[in-house]
Amino acid sequence: MAKAITVTDESRTNTGIDNLKATPARLVEFLKDVRSEMRKVIWPSRTDVQTTTTVVLVTVFIFAAYFWLVDNIIGRAIEALLHKLSTHS
Repeated sequence: MAKAITVTDESRTNTGIDNLKATPARLVEFLKDVRSEMRKVIWPSRTDVQTTTTVVLVTVFIFAAYFWLVDNIIGRAIEALLHKLSTHS
């Protein structure tokens, strides 16, 4: 069974206008937190980014060549099978 939640008088006094008034303060606090967290970030060097990008591009081309080769082999095998089945009918 669901439990009933009791609402206290304090939460009823918190109206939409009060929330609207608190928004700028919450936004300022959020931006301070973001700035604090961004200072903790360790950014990669330009060399690291270039090396990682090169590895990704080479890997993409290797996989593309592999899938192209497998696709051609399977496609030709299916064509040969269909040709063989259609000539013997």
